[in-house]
Amino acid sequence: MTTKRTPVVFIHGLWLHSTSWRAWAERFRDAGYEPLMPEWPGVPATVLAARRQPEEQGGVGLAEIAEAHVRVIRELPSPPVLVGHSVGGFIAQRLLGEGLAAATVAICPGQIKGVKAVGPAQAKSTFPFLRNPANIKRAVSLNQDRFRYAFANAVSRKESEDLFAAWTIPSPARPLFQLELGNLTPNSAARVATENQSRGPLLLLSGKLDHTVPDVLTRATFKRYGKSRATTEYRCFDNRGHSLIVDHGWPDIADASLTWLADAGFPRA
Repeated sequence: MTTKRTPVVFIHGLWLHSTSWRAWAERFRDAGYEPLMPEWPGVPATVLAARRQPEEQGGVGLAEIAEAHVRVIRELPSPPVLVGHSVGGFIAQRLLGEGLAAATVAICPGQIKGVKAVGPAQAKSTFPFLRNPANIKRAVSLNQDRFRYAFANAVSRKESEDLFAAWTIPSPARPLFQLELGNLTPNSAARVATENQSRGPLLLLSGKLDHTVPDVLTRATFKRYGKSRATTEYRCFDNRGHSLIVDHGWPDIADASLTWLADAGFPRA
């Protein structure tokens, strides 16, 4: 007898390629899911090709990224579980709030409208791109040092260099502007339906040492869901930075997500 597998859609964030989810996809497949790793608009199928063709992403924003994933979801036989990181964590929350997901795990998620907490580490991570308004129409890249600070500050320099070589790609700067300025923009693309009472369960995960999305932002996001009766949970991992989904400790984050989903009634390995 064939058992229908629960679809799980992995949504990456800025500066990582969709293939960075491969190990997660296999972990979830072993647990009974059917994984999908859709790419952002304009991003080629491989890391190397994405590095060679950054211009296709210029000007892509949150609405385009969200719509690309909506099209994937509408082709599925049932509402999927969403797992998103960084900007992908924001997109996953947005789609959950729109009733398009069965459940969501948002890892170090991008700042939603209404969250006002900010810190010097976050500003240092994003200011090099935000200080030039022309970047809103461009694809921008991290160098080794910026990746080390923004992503891989919680791992060794050698591992940081290896992760940079394996996964980093240019990404559109527009989502950065949209999230950072979300509280100042009417009809902001950074809005999320946090008061939705009928949505699926949501797990918010953060890294205590994250410079790009500090834990204070994730905790503030958690508070934004206080008016909803739908399940919302939060967990912070000590000694982890923004690279937590791709560095040597990724199995801890993946297994915590799988355990939470199993407790919520989804497949258990």
